[in-house]
Parts: sequence; structure tokens; C-alpha cells
Amino acid sequence: LLGLLVDGDVVNNQMNWQWVAGTGTDTRPHRVLNPLVQAKRFDPDGTYVRRWVPELSDVDGRRVHEPWRLTAQERSALDYPEPVVDLAEGLARFRHARGRD
Repeated sequence: LLGLLVDGDVVNNQMNWQWVAGTGTDTRPHRVLNPLVQAKRFDPDGTYVRRWVPELSDVDGRRVHEPWRLTAQERSALDYPEPVVDLAEGLARFRHARGRD
């Protein structure tokens, strides 16, 4: 893959990939990103989600960012799982683990 890069700088490319993926060294190591805030900021009408998550392609507007809030009838038409972790609960558990609750 590195042979396909225009600049081909192994160290620079590797660190940039880690930064973009959120797995590398971070200047704010205890940052918690809220995927709903990010989605509403960078994909306000849900176009990106509908393109890459075909199960949600028929969900209109911003509702695509929170399919678990759809009515039971709307949800039954989707082939999409329930949330694994409630975002507020996940944040609370993270803060508790860090001793900041």
C-alpha cells in the first residue's frame, strides 16, 4: 500500500493514519467523542449514513442518526440491531473509571 502513496513517507503516513483512526498518540488522551454530536455536525441530513449503512437508507432526515428512537412500527421494518451501549451510560462508566464522576 505504501508504494501507492504519492509522498511515500512511512513514518508520516503511519502516524497520520493512526491520528485519523483515533488509535495513535493524542494530545487529549481522555477525550470522549460523542458520535451523535459528530454526526449532526458533519452529516446533518444523514446522507453519509444512508450511503454506508444500507439498512438505514429509507430513514429520512436526521432521524437516521438515532434509529433506536424510531417508532416500534418503523423499527420493525429495519434490519438494524438495538444499541449495544447507551451513550450516556458509556460516558458515565468512563468518567467513573477515571475517578471523575
